[in-house]
Amino acid sequence: MQTKALFPGSFDPFTAGHYNILCRALSMFDSVTVAVGLNQDKRGFFTNEQRIDIINQSVASLMDRVNVIDYDGLTVDICRQLGIHHIVRGVRNMLDFENERSIADANRRIAPEIETIIIPTAQEFAHISSSAVRDILRHHGDTSLFMLQGVKLPQVI
Repeated sequence: MQTKALFPGSFDPFTAGHYNILCRALSMFDSVTVAVGLNQDKRGFFTNEQRIDIINQSVASLMDRVNVIDYDGLTVDICRQLGIHHIVRGVRNMLDFENERSIADANRRIAPEIETIIIPTAQEFAHISSSAVRDILRHHGDTSLFMLQGVKLPQVI
């Protein structure tokens, strides 16, 4: 039986830190679906299509084991639709951990058959956040230290 996991997030944009979590998840699962969530409460910096393009560029060498989708709704619902029983989440610090633990607890109440795996980001990526990358982009700075090499980001006005 093939083991599968869902790696959900806004990925606005997908960073080297996200890639680190994805690669580590692939050491535990046969395949991982990266799921770009649509958050009605947030106006994204990049469109969902742009985010998916950035992720596809980032994971091109892993495409035999990685699928990229977008979704709207509860994460546990997309897991059920896809027959996935594990959610992977990355954390950079204790604040992230507490937030992810609360979400994992709520998901477990809603869908006890789905387990959340929390993976701490490798130390060399702990300083990277999508928020920081967006701020650098807004000011036309160099994001190469935070993104995967060779990824072409959409033009920012």
